[in-house]
Amino acid sequence: MPYPINQPEVLAEVQAVFARYEDALVNNKVDVLDELFWDSPHTLRYGATENLYGYAQIKAFRAARPSQGLQRRLLRTEITTYGSDFATANVEFQREGSARTGRQSQTWLRTPAGWRVVAAHVSLLD
Repeated sequence: MPYPINQPEVLAEVQAVFARYEDALVNNKVDVLDELFWDSPHTLRYGATENLYGYAQIKAFRAARPSQGLQRRLLRTEITTYGSDFATANVEFQREGSARTGRQSQTWLRTPAGWRVVAAHVSLLD
């Protein structure tokens, strides 16, 4: 197989950076969230109510986002690495006080600066 799946050391790296991202998300650590997205016009994030193209739009969204109601419970997390430089992270979650299930997907790429999200999507089920 040209791309070994879930090499233990690579999987551990992505699990750690994903945990750092999750902590930053629920605790509104905007500087960490900004750091973990690839600083590129090619980065995109489709949110529950917005489509953001390029790092600048994502960073502006984060700066303006309310800091309340960010707590959530992860129902299922699936992280898969492909080779040593590419990974996906997919979660199902519920926000505190909501019965709706949310879904989040992230594409991670190892860059010279470390693991970065290059594409993300968040949606809610009815």
